[in-house]
Amino acid sequence: MGDAVDLVLAQWRVERPDVDTSPMAVLGRVTRLSRLLERDLKDFLACHDVEVGEFDVLTTLRREGSGRGLTAGAFLTGSLVTAGAITNRIDRMRSKGLVERRPDPGDRRAVRIRLTPRGRDLVDDLLAAHMSRQAALLEPLDADTRAVLVGGLRSLLQRCE
Repeated sequence: MGDAVDLVLAQWRVERPDVDTSPMAVLGRVTRLSRLLERDLKDFLACHDVEVGEFDVLTTLRREGSGRGLTAGAFLTGSLVTAGAITNRIDRMRSKGLVERRPDPGDRRAVRIRLTPRGRDLVDDLLAAHMSRQAALLEPLDADTRAVLVGGLRSLLQRCE
């Protein structure tokens, strides 16, 4: 029993037997899996009126840990979005009561974004549910297979980054 990538590989073996398509066996699956997981996450979060970018902000603020929050610049450092996109995202989240802006006590020119109690409760609930869903997806893989997969994917990610 194969998957969609097996079908594509079989088609290429017929149409272009001269081209080594074996990298597609791994990377095609990684790409397909990424798309499926992104769509699943988007659908899951939509049920909670949260967008993927908002979830990213919520989890980033929650991982920060101190409760002091982060500056917009700190968000920009770790993301690929523009300052305007961050501002718009924070504005939407603020209107939902998930985050608040506070003056930075160490720099009067800066503003810190931090979770509200509602935002903290939401991200804690969503994270637990999301991890439970991800664990269920990984059930077909035993611990040894997962460890090998983690090591291989880490190596590929380090090479690409």
